[in-house]
Amino acid sequence: MAEAVIVDSVRTGLAKSFRGGFNQTRADNMTAHIVDELMDRNPAVDPSTVEDLILGCGAPEGAQGHNIARNVAVLSKLPIEVGGTTVNRYCSSGLQTVAMAATQIQSGFSNCIIAGGVESISTTQGHGNMHMYVNEKLAEEVPGIYHAMGTTAETVAKRYGVTRESQDEYALSSQERCAKAQDQGLFDDEIIPMATKMLLKNKETGAEKEVDTIVDKDNCNRPDTTIEGLASLNPVFDPEDGSVTAGNSSQLSDGASVTMIMSEDRANELGVKPTAYFRGFTVVGCQPDEMGIGPLYSIPKLLKSANLTIDDIDLWELNEAFASQVVYIRDQLGLASEKLNVNGGSIAIGHPFGMTGSRQVGHLTRELRRRGGKYGVVTMCVGGGMGATGLFESITE
Repeated sequence: MAEAVIVDSVRTGLAKSFRGGFNQTRADNMTAHIVDELMDRNPAVDPSTVEDLILGCGAPEGAQGHNIARNVAVLSKLPIEVGGTTVNRYCSSGLQTVAMAATQIQSGFSNCIIAGGVESISTTQGHGNMHMYVNEKLAEEVPGIYHAMGTTAETVAKRYGVTRESQDEYALSSQERCAKAQDQGLFDDEIIPMATKMLLKNKETGAEKEVDTIVDKDNCNRPDTTIEGLASLNPVFDPEDGSVTAGNSSQLSDGASVTMIMSEDRANELGVKPTAYFRGFTVVGCQPDEMGIGPLYSIPKLLKSANLTIDDIDLWELNEAFASQVVYIRDQLGLASEKLNVNGGSIAIGHPFGMTGSRQVGHLTRELRRRGGKYGVVTMCVGGGMGATGLFESITE
């Protein structure tokens, strides 16, 4: 079996949905921009040798519909012969594409594929096609599959006794770690700046104007967050008895990420220096109304397949959809805090659904090298009741 390696991974900065620098930017345009930059950063790779573009998208319709992956391939500088396919596994879409590309390479039928994901919540949320959206039988028998993600986070908190205090403490840690990482420039190498036009709206008058801006960093984090400020926020999904707030949940945001995956033999031929081996991927279903605990099942399954234990993993990138599910999974599996989301996660950085998995892969592989670690895991819960987990092994420089 061929070895699949991560060659490079880049992304946009993340902008707040509706109020940020990408609120007028099409998902296909932002993704084509970083595909071109990815190729420019890797001049040894002839664009004609890229064999496919696989993109994840959590809501592939409207402005990010029409097989956005193929549209991106055509918009970019890649040759017309490079195909494209779009994948939707909700919040794990970006990781799913990396796994699909890697296993295709391991099969020996491809040597170079670009994977990744994108989400423009600004241009799609509120504009979806809801015609015949609900299956009545499914809604009656498994209603949790249609629950809002925040409602499932409340279910996890109540069902498993995750306190408001523990959620807020975790959220504060994410903000603090992200702020420190930003100050240290730990995200700089992965972020590709992009000039955009942003729509500003005056809250008092309703007047709108378009301004030029550049998204060159993550703009969602709140470095001045305090535990007192978090404690003052009202629950969003259960105002009477809830504990899930805007402060201990991931933020709606826009962004894109792409990751180049190659066979080790091709990388050696080109003199390209890969960052990590792809070592495996698993997905496991769980009850939809507690979808947040999905990694509780997919992590052990993957580790068992790889003959590894929790202690063998040097870094964990566990997507912070909500603090309630991260806290529960951390405590149940015994994940060490000093190895978990060491530079913050989606609560601070933001969570464009389709792209997050690819972003996590790019950051994990860099951080493993910085710390001299060997194994790293990317994992997340998935809407509809699933957990997805990927395993990577660092390649020393």
